[in-house]
Amino acid sequence: MAGAAEGTVLDRRRLNRAYLARQWLLRREPRGALEAVEHLVGLQAQHPNPPYAGLFGRLEGFRFGELADLMLQRAVVRGTLMRGTVHLASARDLLALRPLLQPHLARQINGTPSGKAVPAADRAELLDFGRRLLDEQPRTVAELRQLLGERWPDRDADALAHVLRFELPTVHVPPRGVWGRGGRATHATVESWLGAPLDPEPDRAAMLRRYLAAFGPATAADVTAWSGMTGWRPTVERLRPALVVHRDACGRELFDLPGAPLPPADTPAPVRLVAEFDNLTLSHADRTRIVAEADRPRLMSRNGIVPGTLLVDGFVAGTWRWDLGRTSATLTVTPWSRLTPADHAAAESEAHALLAAAAPEAAPRVAVGTPE
Repeated sequence: MAGAAEGTVLDRRRLNRAYLARQWLLRREPRGALEAVEHLVGLQAQHPNPPYAGLFGRLEGFRFGELADLMLQRAVVRGTLMRGTVHLASARDLLALRPLLQPHLARQINGTPSGKAVPAADRAELLDFGRRLLDEQPRTVAELRQLLGERWPDRDADALAHVLRFELPTVHVPPRGVWGRGGRATHATVESWLGAPLDPEPDRAAMLRRYLAAFGPATAADVTAWSGMTGWRPTVERLRPALVVHRDACGRELFDLPGAPLPPADTPAPVRLVAEFDNLTLSHADRTRIVAEADRPRLMSRNGIVPGTLLVDGFVAGTWRWDLGRTSATLTVTPWSRLTPADHAAAESEAHALLAAAAPEAAPRVAVGTPE
């Protein structure tokens, strides 16, 4: 068997530029929203709005209505995927990825108080009853709790609903997630909403290649950090002959696809505003390719909220937040160190452009802070 192609040693800046190229953050790409969602293997979406900001920073001429239309057409959907978190993904990807992730999701829920409150012996009956409820019509969590509580009055209805949403592949149906419309999370089974079955033969190797295309070069531990799934080493070893193997400055193997972008370390990187919860900062065991280790605690709050980030020279250099109202829209950028005049102006320009796309009828107000 032929060995893997030999790569090179990649320092932090070279890894950063490779990562930005694959994340479509070295330049805005002239691509469509559906292509972007699939290239990125979904966008993390606990809150409905971040994917819109996430695509705005990556796509040339992106309109928020384009993504909203894809959701209404059921080409893009919101559902639980990597790391047990809600992602916005294409219908094709949800059908392919959810079966791969399901064993991990089941183990994840088993370790929670809800999972421990619902015995394994009751799971089959719960899933069968829950599937019939959600195939019949989409339902909110409150509606599920009530119906499950009526069916099992001696059980914790909250726990039943929680377990059901992890064990049963579901989607959040519109208008939840549609820009400008909102609404409570309302669940339907994946199959009933998409009119197609889950992939009966999910392909773990294909998932690895997809990850490398958008997040590589990477270690096996990085794939685990992104997916939440363990046991990637056998898949990596099986694919090794078809991969390029680089090394980082510590000598760790970094697996990659042949021909994948690997720009020089001095490639210019534009100032960008990256959405809150974006997978850019969550998808590697070693995240120093995008955020300095000393700065990482600034992003990881105790309640799991990951703020929007400011990229300067390719690395996280601050955070941002917005407040969108009917008549006014405010975006505040908080850099962690003093920006050069050029970077300050670029951050202001990005903020104004994002507000114009998100709230064209509102009066915009942008504030880029100056650290003391």
